[in-house]
Amino acid sequence: MIVGILKETFPSEHRVAIVPDVGATLQDKDVALVIETGAGIASGFSDAAYEARDFEVVAERAAILERSDVLLQVRTPGANPVAGEADLAYLKAGQVLIGMAEPLMAHTTTEAVARLGVVLFGMELIPRITRAQSMDVLSSMATVAGYKASLLAANELPKMFPLMMTASGTITPARVLVIGAGVAGLQAIATCRRLGAVVQAYDVRSAVKEQVESLGADFVDLALDTDEAEDAGGYARVQDDAFYDRQRDALAQVVSANDVVITTAAIPGQTSPLLITEDAVRSMASGSVIIDLAAERGGNCALTRADEIVVESNVKIFGPTNLPATAPYHASQMYANNLSHFLELIIDAGQIKVDMEDEIVRETLVARNGAVVNERVKEAMDNEN
Repeated sequence: MIVGILKETFPSEHRVAIVPDVGATLQDKDVALVIETGAGIASGFSDAAYEARDFEVVAERAAILERSDVLLQVRTPGANPVAGEADLAYLKAGQVLIGMAEPLMAHTTTEAVARLGVVLFGMELIPRITRAQSMDVLSSMATVAGYKASLLAANELPKMFPLMMTASGTITPARVLVIGAGVAGLQAIATCRRLGAVVQAYDVRSAVKEQVESLGADFVDLALDTDEAEDAGGYARVQDDAFYDRQRDALAQVVSANDVVITTAAIPGQTSPLLITEDAVRSMASGSVIIDLAAERGGNCALTRADEIVVESNVKIFGPTNLPATAPYHASQMYANNLSHFLELIIDAGQIKVDMEDEIVRETLVARNGAVVNERVKEAMDNEN
């Protein structure tokens, strides 16, 4: 069985799906690995490094697409709608495509891939169960995003983060608010604390209070009633408009007291909840910084624009949509390990085994036999219509 790794074509996507060291694990599964020339360069992995691990390096993308039984990508066409469209002409029935696919949002592309007879696995759909932790790409990439968001904030804030007592006087520490205490939020808390900031954190799920406090941050209790705040997947559940109105009003007071706000509140397949109003931004001190990690889904701040920097009342609002790609070496390493563990689950004696009794396989499988088969994806498509 031939497993092909393609060079990413999405703008500013510097990650690669498989790194050289992970290749040895896959080759033990009786597969041959083929990678496109230059696929790992932006991540810090040369073609020679792959060749040293017995990868075949091939210059022609079309040849990899045509030869491979399994294709591995960071962004499949669903998550790369413009440049990824060119790959569709080469995909064929029975071919297995694995990567991030935006199946809950990119419905047109998902259906196009399904009609080709491709077996599509969307890695964003890995269930949040203990057995699947080693395959959870969202958690891996959120770890990188939370770390990088903290560094971006520290770099842009016209203050230093830590308390310093110097001969020139005492420098007070920066104050940081992290909204959302999922993987990205917790990493942001930990990083900002290591940098010396005073950190507060808020999450609609009061159950995460202990995790927040264990990292040295203060948990913000807005005294809002939240029934069923967490869904079965561990994500914050969508609330009604009245709740969000109360939440925004209460958060505005906390936001105004901080120098930095890092927002991470996102719900898979949904528009990000609006948590910070324009008035709340204007209430912040001049020079303050907002890093909105929910920008790709519309943002948690009313002024956020995806991949832009907006300045309002001398407050900078950043809307990065792909921070993991700014640390591509380790992001690729983590992503490759996630893929490797997933492949170990579905490869048996050099063949792909789609075991629908396995929860991880069933929940991650998007399309098969010419149709979309994932229940979550079908439900999202029905809701759109």
